[in-house]
Amino acid sequence: MYLIFETQKTFEEACRDLETAIPKQDFSLQHVHNIGQTLRSKGQDFKEECCVFEMCNPSFAAQVLALDLRMNMALPCRASIYTETNNKGRFTKIGMIPPSRILMSLSQDLELQAIAEEVERRMVAILKSIV
Repeated sequence: MYLIFETQKTFEEACRDLETAIPKQDFSLQHVHNIGQTLRSKGQDFKEECCVFEMCNPSFAAQVLALDLRMNMALPCRASIYTETNNKGRFTKIGMIPPSRILMSLSQDLELQAIAEEVERRMVAILKSIV
């Protein structure tokens, strides 16, 4: 269900590199949610780092919405960079829920599936390029 890569990069390096990699696959960065910072600013004792990157390819988004406007609730695409600490140290991870899994859980339309698979291929390329 999840696609997760571990990287030797620091959290900050991975975040910077993801921002640079997104446009190389014809996506644009819509927003970055710094969940770790938000939780800490609300008084929560959250020790890890976590940023969620919302990205979009307008052409693919328009195709998806033309097929089924309800899919707007599954857009934009998201990828996360986060840290995970255990007894062996602190690790930086990069992950996403594959778009084909998300969209195909909502629709069985084969045309939609083909679009989701192409979006997923490009998103995997983005993530692998920064690992």
